[in-house]
Amino acid sequence: MASNVFRAIVDPTRRQILEDLRDGELSAGEIASRFRISAPSISRHLSLLLAADLIEQRREGNRLLYRLRPETLVHALSAFLGAVCPTQVVQRRARRTRKERT
Repeated sequence: MASNVFRAIVDPTRRQILEDLRDGELSAGEIASRFRISAPSISRHLSLLLAADLIEQRREGNRLLYRLRPETLVHALSAFLGAVCPTQVVQRRARRTRKERT
């Protein structure tokens, strides 16, 4: 899963779509209107973000609405950091546990 996430966020257009969705749901048309690329290209970017589970879509009438799923990115980054910097993760957990006890 994490590799799909990192492949999805490597592209600047997809990162911008994620940023645009930060403030709430947008329709496919609203997303497409923010870029100077074709609608099929935007559709492909949205498909890759959906496949990486970074966004979700729902249908409202004849419109597709997209929403950010930030927890997927958080989990992927946490797993990566845990693999690369395991001592840092352990130290953060220890600090959190101490704070919870007080």
